[in-house]
Amino acid sequence: MKIQRFDTLDALRGLAMLWMTGFHFVFDLRYFKLVTQDVVRDPFWTWQRTLIVSLFLLCAGMGQAFATAQGQSWPRFWRRWAQVAGSALLVTVGSWLMFPNSFIYFGVLHGLALMLIVVRLTAHWGTWLWLLGALAIVSKFIFENLLQTGPLLPWADSLNSMHWNWLGWISKKPVTEDYVPLFPWLGVMWWGAAAGAWLWRQQFDWLAHPLPQPVQALAGLGRWSLSYYLVHQPVLIALVGGFSLLFK
Repeated sequence: MKIQRFDTLDALRGLAMLWMTGFHFVFDLRYFKLVTQDVVRDPFWTWQRTLIVSLFLLCAGMGQAFATAQGQSWPRFWRRWAQVAGSALLVTVGSWLMFPNSFIYFGVLHGLALMLIVVRLTAHWGTWLWLLGALAIVSKFIFENLLQTGPLLPWADSLNSMHWNWLGWISKKPVTEDYVPLFPWLGVMWWGAAAGAWLWRQQFDWLAHPLPQPVQALAGLGRWSLSYYLVHQPVLIALVGGFSLLFK
């Protein structure tokens, strides 16, 4: 059974890709010491990262809701999941070669691979996903407080370790180039699935409405988001690094 894609969702995903590219471009400029912006600690940049990841995961949640509503089979789901998981492995290997002391072991693709399974199993829970999403987001801040000063303080070292910090219930952020743990980000993806289910039931005509021609390019980018994600940063690093060597 062919799963219908929607240009509106793909355009949103494409927007997230372009926004991410701009962020990574500034990150690379900083890495090669061509600019002084602190993209790691400056709230202007950290909030942009939060919004970019949120938009990407909202789109992923909506996409899973649409696929579930259309009866996506488990074999088809696992084929797509394998692409995401395999890409996550490539990111780990590539980041280890470039940043051996801060390589990516649970970044956005690693988190997405885990969250896709959870959302696939729960996509039919309807409006409960709004509440579950809120609880998942709030849990991050509750555990952070309990691990710093509360009864969970003795467990802080274990939960902060690489073995368990993929949960996101930590009191200290790990040293890594990208970190998208299960909590609170599962909550964002659950909200995306809840919004997707609502759009499918209540706003299908709007969802399927053709986009203006200038926006079609964004939709095209969104349809190739995984490939673009893997390719864009190596290209940016090569371009910015080459410029740094030639003109710095």
